[in-house]
Amino acid sequence: MNEVDDRGSKPGWTSAHWLVSGRVQGVGFRYHVLHSARRFGVIGDVRNLADGRVEIRAAGPGDDIAELLAAVRTGPPGSQVRSIETRDLEQGLNFDTFMIR
Repeated sequence: MNEVDDRGSKPGWTSAHWLVSGRVQGVGFRYHVLHSARRFGVIGDVRNLADGRVEIRAAGPGDDIAELLAAVRTGPPGSQVRSIETRDLEQGLNFDTFMIR
């Protein structure tokens, strides 16, 4: 398992915790994030929140996190990202891959 903290778990890695608002549920948004994260080699997870937002927790090389953020901003067809709130990632999280929660 890879332990992740707010600085990333490996040299050159960084982590991110995003809350995405807009039309991001019911449009394949989580699957878009999953496929993008796996394409860029990022580990973490994505889930729908009860308030209509999508939560993304991710760790990986800084350039790959930036690529994932660009994919999140774009979203899949039918989605509309209104805002992305950045939060600190909790320490001690364990990720092996990227998955939908």
